[in-house]
Amino acid sequence: MKVIDHINNSKKTLFSFELLPPLKGHNISGIYRTIDPLLTFNPSFINITYHQQEVVYKKHKSGLLEKRTVRKRPGTVAISAAIKYKYPSVDVVPHLICGGFSKEDTEYALIDFHFLGINNILALRGDPPKGMRVFAPEKEGHPYATGLVEQIVAMNKGKYIDEEMENTTPTDFCVGVAGYPEKHIESPNITSEMKFLKQKIDAGAEYIITQMFFDNENYFTFVKNCREAGITVPIIPGLKPITTLHDINILPQVFNIDIPEDLVKAIAGCRNNEEAFRVGIEWSIQQSKELIRYGVPVLHYFTIGISENIRQIASAVF
Repeated sequence: MKVIDHINNSKKTLFSFELLPPLKGHNISGIYRTIDPLLTFNPSFINITYHQQEVVYKKHKSGLLEKRTVRKRPGTVAISAAIKYKYPSVDVVPHLICGGFSKEDTEYALIDFHFLGINNILALRGDPPKGMRVFAPEKEGHPYATGLVEQIVAMNKGKYIDEEMENTTPTDFCVGVAGYPEKHIESPNITSEMKFLKQKIDAGAEYIITQMFFDNENYFTFVKNCREAGITVPIIPGLKPITTLHDINILPQVFNIDIPEDLVKAIAGCRNNEEAFRVGIEWSIQQSKELIRYGVPVLHYFTIGISENIRQIASAVF
C-alpha cells in the first residue's frame, strides 16, 4: 500500500520508523533485530536511508595520501527487498537521493524498485559528501530534489529518458519529500524554505516527512507556514530521542536544530549515557502524546540502529 493511502484510510495517528543500512561487511541480522521488537505496534511503513559514496584519504608510510572513494553503507535496494518479503504486512519506503546519481542511474534504481513491487519513494537531494561544504550533483544528475520528483512522476506516466522507447510500462510510485521545521541550513530564510518546498509538492510529491525537532512549537509553526504557502499535503513529524550526553552538542551542529533549554538542563543533570537515554525516552513520549492530540497523521521515528528506546516510547503512546 502507498503511504498516502495508509494516511487517507486511517482515522488515528499511525506509527512508522526509519532504518540505516548496515555498514559494509555486516549482515542484515542487525536490521531484523531492530525491526522485530517494533512489529507489536503495527508500523504502517519502514523507511530505508540511502548513503552516497564518500571520499577518504589513506596515508602511506611514505607520507603520501591516497584518495579513495568508498560506499560505507551500500544495500538500500537489497535491504528494501529483504524487508518487504520478510515482513509482508509492512510497506517499505526506500530513500532515493540526487547525490551520486545521474538521471540514468536514477531511472535504473526506480526500475529495480518497480520490479520488486516497491511503490513508495522518499525523494531527497542528500547532503554534501563528508568533507565537502557544498553539494555538487553528478554530471547529468539532479541538483535539487524537485527534479528528482519530476523524474519519478514522469515515469509514473510512462515517460523514460529515452523518448523513442515504445510501449513503456508506467510505474506507480507514491513520492514523499523532506521538510525542515527549523529551516534547511542552506535556505536563507523561512520564505525561501516554503518556496522550495512548494516546488517539490507542485512537482508531484504527496506528503512531507520533517527533519527531527525537539520543540513541538516548531512543528506547529511549520505546518501553519506550509498551509499559508498553499501546501496542503500531509505533514509527518520526524522524531529522534536523545540517546547520549553528547547529543545535545552534536545534533544541533549536524542537523541545524535547536534543543529546548529544559531538555538541555535535563541532560546536563545526567551522570551517564544511561540516564540521558532515559531522559530522551521521556521527552519523546511527551512530544508524541502532544502531537497525537494535535492530530498528526503519523509519528515517524529515526532509530539510528537502536530500537529499545522506540519500543518504550511506542509502548507508552500507541
